[in-house]
Amino acid sequence: MNINELNTPCLLIDQQKMRHNIARLSTHIEGLACKIRPHVKTHKSIEITQEIIAGGNVSGITVSTIKEAQHFFANGFSDILYAVGIVPNKFAQVRALREQGCDIKVILDSLEAAILLIDYARQNSCWFSVLIELDVDNHRAGVNPSSDDLIEIAKALACAANIDFLGVMTHAGGSYQCATLDTQKALATQERDLAVFAAERIRKHQIPCPVVSIGSTPTAFAIDDLSGVTEVRAGVYVLFDLVMSGLGVCNETDIAISVLGSVIGFQKQKQHVLIDAGWMAMSRDRGTSGQAVDQGYGVICNHRGEIQSGLIIHSANQEHGIVGTRSQTLSNEQELKQLNQFNIGDVLRVLPNHACATAAQYETYYLVSGTEVLAQLHSVNGW
Repeated sequence: MNINELNTPCLLIDQQKMRHNIARLSTHIEGLACKIRPHVKTHKSIEITQEIIAGGNVSGITVSTIKEAQHFFANGFSDILYAVGIVPNKFAQVRALREQGCDIKVILDSLEAAILLIDYARQNSCWFSVLIELDVDNHRAGVNPSSDDLIEIAKALACAANIDFLGVMTHAGGSYQCATLDTQKALATQERDLAVFAAERIRKHQIPCPVVSIGSTPTAFAIDDLSGVTEVRAGVYVLFDLVMSGLGVCNETDIAISVLGSVIGFQKQKQHVLIDAGWMAMSRDRGTSGQAVDQGYGVICNHRGEIQSGLIIHSANQEHGIVGTRSQTLSNEQELKQLNQFNIGDVLRVLPNHACATAAQYETYYLVSGTEVLAQLHSVNGW
């Protein structure tokens, strides 16, 4: 099947680019004597995860929803880290997975959450494996590695009869604001050092802390020494996106994910092309708006995947993408030539700002090589 035969909008995954991206991080982390625990929330696909496993150097998977954990366990993946703070309304679901044989680990970042989990485990005679989430960059959640709270939580978990305290984890999400390799390296070093420091503090209280888990795609590529770290978590590296290329983590030509849309109309006076891929197809993520180059809702490629650097979706409605010249002027002849090449019914590809948010809009993807469809892949959505 050729991509011209597909109903649009739909999601394409370039097989060769995806495999190259997987191999790139696998080789890098293996060279630092560490393992990857890939974050499958980016693609939510069993088939893509199998490609990651085939790439080697994997220690398990990371998920961001209980539904992902259930889906991946049902398809043969048992070593799972649920990397969102656990709350009581999910205790029973995690318990059920563990009783079925799933080695699912949960995270928390407060003594309150720890006590709730400990009490539930005792009252229901069940076990939980737990890591403490650390805040290494003031990005989002987590315990200060230098705080007394860290030790209090570790002691409570370690002393609980029905809890297996495993260690510490963190996500350096602040790396998405690091626009240079030097700043990415600095944050990667900070992430590693603070995570290792927290683990050492816990061990000084005679509490085992075997797991030190860190990760984000920018810091995973920037780090050059993983001493003291047991695993690195990253997700978007498998597909990449415009935010990552804007940070210099990859090139636009490395981006393996694109949305296929059809030309449905023109506004010739405005020099706009209308396609059937609006913000429902692309997601509303505008992650490049704060970068040096604003990519609108996505960069346009022709049907072969060749980047048309002068064209972007500069605005979008629910089902309409409005494609125009990057400069939004009528004087750039090269940009206008790119824009005027399209006819009604032509298909084009759009590179997205955020791979995770865009992929989450689709239940199925199409694995492609050039314009040939190789396979239909499936994802899991919901919570």
